[in-house]
Amino acid sequence: MSTTTVDTVDSPAASGPVDAVPDGASAAGKAASRALTEIRRPVAGSVRVACVISALGALAGLAPFLGLVELADVLLADSVDRGRVITICLLIAGGLLARAMLMGSALTITHFADVRLQAILRRRMVERLGRVPLGWFSEQSSGRVRKAAMSDVHDLHQLVAHHSVEMTAAVVMPLGGLSYLLWLDWRLALLALATLPVYAVAYAWMMRGYADQMRRMDESNARISAAVAEFVHGIAVVKTFGQSRRAFAAYRQATDEFVRFFSGWVRPMLRTEALALMAISAPVIGLVTSAGSAWFVERGWVRVPEAVACVLVAMVLPTVIQPLGFGAQARRSASAAALRIHDLLRTPELPVAAAPASPDGHRVEFDDVRFSYDGSTDVLCGVGFACEPGTVTALVGPSGSGKSTLATLLPRFHDVTGGRVRIGGVDVRRIASAELYRLVGFVLQDVQLVYGTVADNVRLGRPDASAGEVERACAAARVHDRILALPRGYDSIVGQDAQLSGGEAQRVSIARALLADAPVLVLDEATAFADPESEAAIQDALSELARGRTVLVIAHRLSTIVGADQIVVLDRGRVAETGTHEHLVGAGGTYARLWAAHQGPDTEKTK
Repeated sequence: MSTTTVDTVDSPAASGPVDAVPDGASAAGKAASRALTEIRRPVAGSVRVACVISALGALAGLAPFLGLVELADVLLADSVDRGRVITICLLIAGGLLARAMLMGSALTITHFADVRLQAILRRRMVERLGRVPLGWFSEQSSGRVRKAAMSDVHDLHQLVAHHSVEMTAAVVMPLGGLSYLLWLDWRLALLALATLPVYAVAYAWMMRGYADQMRRMDESNARISAAVAEFVHGIAVVKTFGQSRRAFAAYRQATDEFVRFFSGWVRPMLRTEALALMAISAPVIGLVTSAGSAWFVERGWVRVPEAVACVLVAMVLPTVIQPLGFGAQARRSASAAALRIHDLLRTPELPVAAAPASPDGHRVEFDDVRFSYDGSTDVLCGVGFACEPGTVTALVGPSGSGKSTLATLLPRFHDVTGGRVRIGGVDVRRIASAELYRLVGFVLQDVQLVYGTVADNVRLGRPDASAGEVERACAAARVHDRILALPRGYDSIVGQDAQLSGGEAQRVSIARALLADAPVLVLDEATAFADPESEAAIQDALSELARGRTVLVIAHRLSTIVGADQIVVLDRGRVAETGTHEHLVGAGGTYARLWAAHQGPDTEKTK
């Protein structure tokens, strides 16, 4: 099922419990930091080289400050040395040019590194997700996978492409300037830092409990996204029954909770933040350093050019604070994203047999099968029966009896927690994945068509199939004429110029299974979305398909499996009855009751 994700407030915090204790917050922060280090490892060398170049660029950026001090010395002299003035101006221009070139080179390196890292991560995700059990995808939100592959990978961009280079320059340049002031006079260095303690104290007060608050904001954003996704996904149903206002209430409640939390957190900090920013504002710093430098000059501690150097260096310091703040924010956001990517890349893979075996034939056996989703409650309890080649076996039973779960164990959407599922006498867990998916085809009730042409969708199981084979498969699935009626026929793009109904999409998926020519088929009520006119034709196509093959049908409408060779009735995860339609109706058991309910009270019972 596809879900919709919504970007609300950009939350850099890692996901966690709403009321996490400090120890938990620390552990989550360390885990996120370790994940970020691991994720960035492929490009760490390139980033380090870029940081060295950035540091050199920052030092080159000090040339204008030194040059201006020397220029003040020259201009305040009794006679002005024009040649020295020109030389100093050229050095200032050269320093600015060198800084621009070095910083540009550093950012170019990190941007290429960022592109390379994104490609590496997305390839690793695709490779990992290609090896996880298929059932994992039905348990996980598609929004989570999409967020990791798109949003979370993108969230690393600022950290990789900008953060390290800009932070290096932001730290090296003021440190170089302060070192220069220390060389001139230690009192000048202290004066340049005079207003920073006020900012530091205010910032420390504002950051109290920050990690926990950011986690709460991340949780609030997640609830808003979930509410929107649920509303959008079910919009057709809620509008049909006139319940859009009620359905919207969940979203309104989530946003109201977020507003209350966010305003309660931020409002008390506004005055403190204003004081902190005022302390490092250019007018305040300029006023403090100018007054202090004038006093130093009056006392004879420093010369006028040195006082000018103090003011210039001090004015640079506010430009450092902003990158440091944004850098910390970018790192927290990237750390949370890296942790989610890291968790996705650690998704358990489908176990692969060390010595794969090949089946002998296509007989399917369920031998004392047990299965549990949570490891404690069994959904299936000792299910056992066999499906012979060339026959159709139908699984029926009340809702929640385990029909779909049992069928998905055959293509290894999940692995059994007890017993065995065999094909041709071999446990499916010992069959190589590629061979298993060549052996077992499935047509599920939830049809999935990918973006691409109709022909490409049919060819998913056999990419090398010819156009004639594709058309014959579609003809057998009774969808060939409908495809020819599309604007570009088989070259029509699904979702663009090929708008298919549910029944038509289902028939395309049946054609896909026909073309794949798998000897074992799992059909989850393949005609569920077919219109009455084409249902009989599809049943004929499936009957033709069953010849020489082993077919397992999950039946929701009993009328579609009356002619099945074997009907297995499940009830509460156990086999209640097995037999043909006539035998089971005559037995008067669970199937007979289901059939009577299906026929309705006014319809004569079919025998």
